[in-house]
Amino acid sequence: MKFVDVTNDIAFRKIFGNENKKKSLISFLNAVISLPKNELIVDVEITNPYQLGKLSDGKSTIVDVKAKDKNGNIFIVEMQIAEFDFFHKRILYYTSQSYVSQIDKGGNYKKLSPVYFIGILEFEIGQNPNYFSKHKVLDVETKEQVIQDVEFNFIELPKFTKTIVELKSNIDQWTYFIKNAENLDVIPENVHDEGLKEAYTEANQQNWTKQELEEYTRASIKEQDDIGRLEFALKKAVEKAERNTERKRNLEIIIQGKKMGLSNSDLSKLTGLSEEEIEKLN
Repeated sequence: MKFVDVTNDIAFRKIFGNENKKKSLISFLNAVISLPKNELIVDVEITNPYQLGKLSDGKSTIVDVKAKDKNGNIFIVEMQIAEFDFFHKRILYYTSQSYVSQIDKGGNYKKLSPVYFIGILEFEIGQNPNYFSKHKVLDVETKEQVIQDVEFNFIELPKFTKTIVELKSNIDQWTYFIKNAENLDVIPENVHDEGLKEAYTEANQQNWTKQELEEYTRASIKEQDDIGRLEFALKKAVEKAERNTERKRNLEIIIQGKKMGLSNSDLSKLTGLSEEEIEKLN
């Protein structure tokens, strides 16, 4: 077997956003969200299902799957490959929008259902050493959760270092799958959850159509191109900053040297600039 990179946007939505294979998404949601046994998710409606034609633009910084269960609970699952400015504000705004959009302005507040955000991140946030963290609105002193209905869950892939023999929970096994599937050639023997088994099967490239594999490859190439562009832009920014710092240093030397009566020839030896360049900086 050869498995795909689950963080690739085509793969991510095919596995978690497939209306015909919802067992994987249901299993993943139950692994992340701590619901009572009598409230476990048994079915979901995927509100932005996987459609290959609409994903042909390639890798996105943020890839999401949205779903709703029979109780009206809303789930937002996002795969985020890069940190960006105002990350925390964006997810708060985005999740809040999903909450308030359930009713019209001045509508019946009883109709509002909980919204659960799940962020799978390829970067670290916060000081919690654990790879999985849950965030709620709590009373700072008593830890009582008076304000409910909105919950944020984060899986920080860089913090996940468990080996296959160290996997103890469903969330461990799911995170191992997301992070390591592309490096495996068989389904691990300790996988017993039917939803996770289905995810491994969907991640097996032998079960992909030619078009899906082409789009998957195209998305991978675009991701590398995007990373290359970012690295090139960063390199140029650093070089520019270094040039500006060097120019400022040389200018200070020239100003002080002129006050001391040094000639352009002397200043050229001190700065490494030509006498013509020194004249331009004056």
